Amino acid sequence: MRRVFGIQFAAVVLLALVCGGMSGTAFAVRRATPQHTHHRLRWLRWHPMFRPSHESLLIQNAEIDRLELPRIQDETELEALKADGSLVPIIPSETLRIEHSLDPSRRYCRPWTLNFVNDLSQAYYHRFHEQIQVNSAVRTVKVQKKLRRHNRNAAPAEGDTASSHLAGVTVDLQRRGLSKEQVRWMEHYLFYMKSLGLVEPEEERRHWCFHIMVGGRYDEWRETQTIIPIDRPDQDKPQTPAPTQTEVALGGGTK
Repeated sequence: MRRVFGIQFAAVVLLALVCGGMSGTAFAVRRATPQHTHHRLRWLRWHPMFRPSHESLLIQNAEIDRLELPRIQDETELEALKADGSLVPIIPSETLRIEHSLDPSRRYCRPWTLNFVNDLSQAYYHRFHEQIQVNSAVRTVKVQKKLRRHNRNAAPAEGDTASSHLAGVTVDLQRRGLSKEQVRWMEHYLFYMKSLGLVEPEEERRHWCFHIMVGGRYDEWRETQTIIPIDRPDQDKPQTPAPTQTEVALGGGTK
């Protein structure tokens, strides 16, 4: 019996020595640096409701094609669309601010996109008494190509996955700096709008923003509404809102 115990004890010691040697050699190569650990933790914390995807880009471009909107090539085309009212200015207000670095010539979007932004900002202000920030709006193909040289995650300037900013239907709203409650509120609001087929949202990680393409049917739907049902911010998983949920009056955006 003592002999068996001695053999077992020797085996355990040998296994410990082998494992100890491995941890000091082979595993030492894989030991994470603080920087790599921080990088992995950031990815673990990133759980957006609307991840950017190839499919989402296809949906956005399909809506642009349905509306027969041009992809704006340059400043000449951009100015022409402003002049005929096809693009309207985004005006700062009590509920809405604009990123100071955004070129004033590109603080424009389609009229229905502006209505969506104004409605959302007023609902958000009603809930949190804080402004929503617009980080980006219309872009030209020329600007998008320049952006692509500095940001490999930016959408192409051409093709069936081109950036929807090129048609003026999309805005990027600030996500960085929002609390968990505020992010959840935004996600629930967008979930409801997406379920109606009115928007196609993405949550961009590089710039920490909500990229929101607003469909051309938004104004038609808006005209039938006097209130917007909004999910309660303490809900973990949004459901299709019912009339009994929290309701916020529609704002007075451009019609």
